[in-house]
Amino acid sequence: MNILISRCLLGETCRYDGGSRTMEGLEQLKKCGHHLVPVCPEVLGGLPTPRPPAERQRDGRIVNSKGEDVTQAYRRGAEQAAELALREGCRIALLKSRSPSCGSGTIYDGTFSGRLTKGWGVTAQRLKELGIQVLDEDAWQRLTEGQLSSR
Repeated sequence: MNILISRCLLGETCRYDGGSRTMEGLEQLKKCGHHLVPVCPEVLGGLPTPRPPAERQRDGRIVNSKGEDVTQAYRRGAEQAAELALREGCRIALLKSRSPSCGSGTIYDGTFSGRLTKGWGVTAQRLKELGIQVLDEDAWQRLTEGQLSSR
């Protein structure tokens, strides 16, 4: 199965802080026959690495810590990630949790205080709208244990 996956989870240094968050279980996913399709929506949208941290506001805009509205870059990246997922036949996306782009179900609340709230990153939301199942890096075991929906 082709799985869209955040590049930072593969160890690539593309996060806002110039770092990565290599995910546990990558080798197990590959051993199960999954093909990983890397994506970084922020970079696809034209944002540099490193970049100021950004959070999704209540009105849906994405604003960075300098007060700059970076919504259009995040939307561009989301559309390009969606096109990649469809082109590669990905039915599942394994994305970085809490991100304003990739967060699935929980994101930072937009105040830059470290507080979390219910919500979806723009890329995760777009993929979900297309019927692609979105998981965060803590749910990778579901891909090896057969606990996925049968879409």
